[in-house]
Amino acid sequence: MVSFSEIARVEILKSLNSPQIPEGYALRVGLKGGACAATYLLGLDKATENDELYEVEGVKVLIDKRHLMYLIGVQIDYAQTEEGMGFTIVKV
Repeated sequence: MVSFSEIARVEILKSLNSPQIPEGYALRVGLKGGACAATYLLGLDKATENDELYEVEGVKVLIDKRHLMYLIGVQIDYAQTEEGMGFTIVKV
């Protein structure tokens, strides 16, 4: 399934526990687009009837049931470079 680097896990938990984020939100991991043009999607969201809710390394993760097979083996990292900082997603 989905895994996190330690720094990504810490950054995600900081975001989820922020006072600005309402109760009941989780990290959504998914895909946008389709076929060869799909890109990974990350965001904070509430669950819908199409979602599976998982707890991965202490992070509540929402995944649309249609996206599950495409997200197996995905690792989420957090990088700080000269260009800026942000999350990266790689298939391992």
